[in-house]
Amino acid sequence: MSVEETQLTMNGYLKALLDRTDFERYFATDVVWTTMETGDVVRGREAVRDFIVALHVQLFDAHPEVESITVADGSACLEAVFVGKQIAEFAGIAAQGAQVRLPYCVCYSLENKMITELRAYFPIAALVNQLSGPANSSTVRVS
Repeated sequence: MSVEETQLTMNGYLKALLDRTDFERYFATDVVWTTMETGDVVRGREAVRDFIVALHVQLFDAHPEVESITVADGSACLEAVFVGKQIAEFAGIAAQGAQVRLPYCVCYSLENKMITELRAYFPIAALVNQLSGPANSSTVRVS
């Protein structure tokens, strides 16, 4: 895949993700999401879509802030900030309306204008620690 094709695919994906529209149309049917911190793996277009939707809409009301994206032949790396409010139980922690702001990175592999793999470097432990800590009713920042 050329850099230009990769860039076009990623631009479309990110626009759909941020607009909360059908971003999964950019996923290969056998796409794989890996949370690098925990090793958890999600497989398949619908399952990966559902995982991302749950994180951004069902567990948190979250809106990623894109910091940068780097694109190469068939790969991309997104640096962003997860900004949101906890609205449902997460990791056994009841929703208390905590505002969170967590930097993260996702590395993508692409083939045939489709995303085939997402490797998320998302600070789950930091999120859990801060949601369960004394600052859980105010904005939580991890830098």
